[in-house]
Amino acid sequence: MIDLYTASTPNGWKASVVLEELALPYEVHRVNLMKDEQKEDWFLKICPNGRIPAIVDRDADDLAVFESGAILIYLAEKAGKLLPTDVAGRSRVIQWLMFQMGGLGPMMGQANVFHRYAPEKIPYAIGRYQREGRRLLTVLDNHLADNEYLAGDYSIADIANWCWASTWEWSGIDASGLEHLHAWLARVGERPAAIRGRAIPEPLQKGDAKKVEKTGKSLLV
Repeated sequence: MIDLYTASTPNGWKASVVLEELALPYEVHRVNLMKDEQKEDWFLKICPNGRIPAIVDRDADDLAVFESGAILIYLAEKAGKLLPTDVAGRSRVIQWLMFQMGGLGPMMGQANVFHRYAPEKIPYAIGRYQREGRRLLTVLDNHLADNEYLAGDYSIADIANWCWASTWEWSGIDASGLEHLHAWLARVGERPAAIRGRAIPEPLQKGDAKKVEKTGKSLLV
């Protein structure tokens, strides 16, 4: 059994979508970001970085795994799915996973902060991150012109990138004209596991958005 500590954010969805795809048994523990539960001592023992998601594998001597990319690799290897075992295939998947971890996620996350939550609207910062977000989405679009999925068969690379790329509108990024990207977003988004995983935990309730704006916190992390 996997204990999943998560919240309704793109990084959180990555773990729950993978768990749903792999059909691994897991129990959800919602971490309340508005109350800074991710900074409490009990959670820092699981995830020293104080960020969601994190997992504890009860079947592996309560092994704790933090960082969403590391979680995806761990779960895929545990189940023997969504990550090739041959050197070349594994490398291709991990390259696109790192593309999301080091580029798409951080840039779109910063676009969210400056576009949505910053108390002072700084045009240069907003434009800088939205332009970089657009550039990264264009990289995906160009690659997907000749590929159904990012690294051969459907993999954790698709899941990781989809969870972030699908939030382009929230980040205020221009995604017009990227037809291959949008076709891939729809293709992944139609998967039952993607639908189920993105609904875990339950979406933010009405009124939460106003609380976020007042505190200046970004939940899309």
